[in-house]
Amino acid sequence: MNSPHKEIHFESDIVAHLTSHGWLVGDPAKYDRELALYPEDVIGWIQDTQPKAWDKLKATHNGASEKTLLSRLAQVLDKEGSLAVLRQGFKDLSAKFDMCQFRPAQAINPEILDRYNKVRCRVVRQVRYSLSNENSIDLVFFINGIPVATAELKTDFTQTIDDAKNQYRYDRNPKDPSSKREEPLLAFKRRALVHFAVSTDEVWMATELKGKDTFFLPFNLGNNGGAGNPANPSGYRTAYWWERALDRDAWLNIVGRFVHLSKEEKKTAEGKKEIKEKLIFPRYHQWEVVNQLLATVKVEKAGQKYLIQHSAGSGKTNSIAWLAHQLSNLHDDTDSKIFSSVIVITDRTILDQQLQDAIYQFEHKQGVVCRVTNEGVKSAQLAQALKDNVPIIIVTIQTFPFVLEAIQKETSLKNRTYAIIADEAHSSQTGAAAKNLKKVLTAEQIEEGEEISNEDLLIAEMAARPQPNSLSYFAFTATPKSKTLELFGRLPDPTLPASDSNLPQAFHVYSMRQAIEEGFILDVLLNYTPYKLAFKLAHNGKDYDNDTVDQSDAMKSLMRWVRLHPYNISQKVQIVVEHFRTNVAWRLKAQAKAMVVTSSRKEAVRYKLAIDKYIKTQGYKDLATLVAFSGEVSDSESGPDEFTEQNMNVGLKGRDLREAFDTDEFQILLVANKYQTGFDQPKLVSMYVDKKLAGVAAVQTLSRLNRTMPGKDQTFVIDFVNDPEEIRAAFQPYFETAELAGVSDANLIHDLQSKLDGARIYTPEEVEGLVAAYFKGRQGDMQAWVTPAVDRYRVQFREAIEAEDKEAVDAMQIFRKDVGGFIRAYDFLSQIVDFGDTDLEKRSIFFKHLLPWLKDERSHEQVDLSAVKLTHYKLSDTGKHAIKLGQDLEDYKLKPITDLGSGKAHDPESAMLAEIIQKMNDLFEGDLTDNDLLALANHVGGLMMESEMLAEQAAANTKEQFGASPDYKNVMIDSVADGLDKYQEMAKQVLNSPRVQDGLSEILLELVYAGFAKKRDGESGVQK
Repeated sequence: MNSPHKEIHFESDIVAHLTSHGWLVGDPAKYDRELALYPEDVIGWIQDTQPKAWDKLKATHNGASEKTLLSRLAQVLDKEGSLAVLRQGFKDLSAKFDMCQFRPAQAINPEILDRYNKVRCRVVRQVRYSLSNENSIDLVFFINGIPVATAELKTDFTQTIDDAKNQYRYDRNPKDPSSKREEPLLAFKRRALVHFAVSTDEVWMATELKGKDTFFLPFNLGNNGGAGNPANPSGYRTAYWWERALDRDAWLNIVGRFVHLSKEEKKTAEGKKEIKEKLIFPRYHQWEVVNQLLATVKVEKAGQKYLIQHSAGSGKTNSIAWLAHQLSNLHDDTDSKIFSSVIVITDRTILDQQLQDAIYQFEHKQGVVCRVTNEGVKSAQLAQALKDNVPIIIVTIQTFPFVLEAIQKETSLKNRTYAIIADEAHSSQTGAAAKNLKKVLTAEQIEEGEEISNEDLLIAEMAARPQPNSLSYFAFTATPKSKTLELFGRLPDPTLPASDSNLPQAFHVYSMRQAIEEGFILDVLLNYTPYKLAFKLAHNGKDYDNDTVDQSDAMKSLMRWVRLHPYNISQKVQIVVEHFRTNVAWRLKAQAKAMVVTSSRKEAVRYKLAIDKYIKTQGYKDLATLVAFSGEVSDSESGPDEFTEQNMNVGLKGRDLREAFDTDEFQILLVANKYQTGFDQPKLVSMYVDKKLAGVAAVQTLSRLNRTMPGKDQTFVIDFVNDPEEIRAAFQPYFETAELAGVSDANLIHDLQSKLDGARIYTPEEVEGLVAAYFKGRQGDMQAWVTPAVDRYRVQFREAIEAEDKEAVDAMQIFRKDVGGFIRAYDFLSQIVDFGDTDLEKRSIFFKHLLPWLKDERSHEQVDLSAVKLTHYKLSDTGKHAIKLGQDLEDYKLKPITDLGSGKAHDPESAMLAEIIQKMNDLFEGDLTDNDLLALANHVGGLMMESEMLAEQAAANTKEQFGASPDYKNVMIDSVADGLDKYQEMAKQVLNSPRVQDGLSEILLELVYAGFAKKRDGESGVQK
């Protein structure tokens, strides 16, 4: 008796379900392995749905109709591929045959629906496919006799998913080993579009069989935020594959509206064009999110928001393309189109061509996608596209400032509806640019001569702030900020207001953890090596006794001076090049690449010159670099001419930088604020970071490394600047599902308005006057109304400085910060709350015109760096770290706005340059760096800031009073002792030396006191 765990029972269960849900079961003996077709269904489909074409064929071929048609179909399939034939059909002499009917967007044509219902979906077991042997494949799936998928099954009781993958890799050769002909069933794109490796626990897929190099992608649900599939109380963990994905309607929809042939054109160094083809089949999370969004929109119609948190490298470009196409064709239950147009806001130029190509395959027609290009005609181009209801319009964030005003004047779009797909949930989509967009797309044409009051205009503009019924937003991001979650997130219980127990959340999540565990992206933090920099500075013999400078400015200038110092760069260049040659260059068959992340354009220039010089000096012939930065850079120490990307990258030969970097000619790319987001280069294996990274920027930058490709199994990060714990803190919120710690307190904006009004820098009449001029477009009048407030601010600030009234000086600084805080907070809060308060709107307009004129009236002396020289320098490898994610995720929830307008003034605390240098060099003994000190300070300061007692004292006292408290010193000592194991050498010096205690106490006072103030102010979530 057979064991119930054998494959045959698993196979039978799958087929039994399919045949009870609309599929036909086939006889393997009826499969024609030479033609790789199921002839019965090819002929039956054509006879059922195209009798006239069939009769024409019969009249032409004199009794050999079936054989001739099958032979011709196989010939076209071999040339064009099954996907093209299923969508576009084929011709035989004077007859044209359609080979499939996909479900139409509208259900108004009964003839088309009848053809759709006649489509033959068939599954055949144990198909002997080979032209030279009797090998069989467990399951083959056909549409109208054309094979579109295969599956090898394994039960996890006896074998694993890897056994199924290896069966394809080693036993399912796409070429007939005896005749060297391609096996038509397995040949790329000719017949089967996808090959599934299926076990009772997991599903994986490949779209091209390439022997041992066959690359499989997961097609799993995910399990509790990670990889795999959850337990299924009703049966197999993988039952979703045949119950959902192979559901007849779902399967035809996947083949008809998801699968597409990607064609990537590349240029060689000689300028020749090469086209690489790749079949794209949706991964489960991509297919699921598009379907869920479509189903929800069909019910909710226009006017809603959807946040999609999908990990970096998870295929957002394809997900956006599929969603855009299907939203543009979406109809409700009354067969009315839901959206007039779909507007995709993206900086990914690849999306344009990808959409054009994919949609042409879906619909075989042009004009579906319009990309707004050419600076000079952007406004007219977009206005015309909106007028014409172009189904999909692609624009960049930068496009909107040029076109919004023109569109508003040219056309009324009041009764139209739009789907706005925001790629990466750009921050501009949560600010003024998004509101301008909403205003344009809902603009009403005012009749000539009609009187409209300022109040009417204000109310109309404010009505566009809460999501209008004409717009739906779909925000895709891997790293949603707190504002993004509040603006685009959905409430678990929409009948209740947002609260700490009813928090906005993402509509759909594909987590970083799941992507890593599935092997779809790599964990870039596993090989993380931080370096420590130790240096000493001297005065170069000059007397600085009388020179005082702003402490923070001095520190920044000194660190910038050190960073640009030729010796500093030369030492790092040596580490970069030698590490790359030893650990990276030979990987991926010598195609591995690296990125060097610099802090500034000038640093990028100096790095490029230094690294090229080092390569030449060492005689390395296998290394070449490219550099990426915007604009022109002047650097007299490097040369008299301006530096640009063009004149520094002499090997481009007219190619795009991305194209050139993808070739074997270049190995290292140096960047300055470019290619740190959205840059998809799977060959990147190592990154050398010489830039301070924090929060989302850290995640986005390091995630450039996470793309997979055959042979790539690890990455390397060499970090000259950042602390591993800070990098961990940046990644933690996005490891699984980003969550809010609470909701923003919208009433804080009213409190801040009262505080700003009470400063008496402006008058209500000035606010009213400027707003009236603003709506009339009178620039001169607007300037006249804001000038008195600017003058009052300047006079009061200067008087406070002359009187040496620190409290008054602080008040002026705080006023300036609060004006900026009001603008940012109101731009955000007004999109999630309908305040219905024109006073707030008027002040927002007034403050935006006032803020640029509010300057710090104090004079700041520049730091004279000519006296400083680098006397000691040491760059130390601290050892490889594996930064672990996932623990204590509750502590890394995103903070909403819970405080507003409680900022502290920045006290420059003038200090002698010599004293600053001494603080950097002399507090601790031994081979220690400022990074060592900062690490200890951050550790100790962090523990001190957990003290509720100190928090209360900091809020109630000046900094000097706070620092003089015995509690402050006691908590500091306890915190130092807590870090004894980790910072043993420094901690012992603190505990054993009153002098070091006092020095550390002084430095920590600034950090801790400012930290408590920032905690009260900065955790509000307002971007500063």
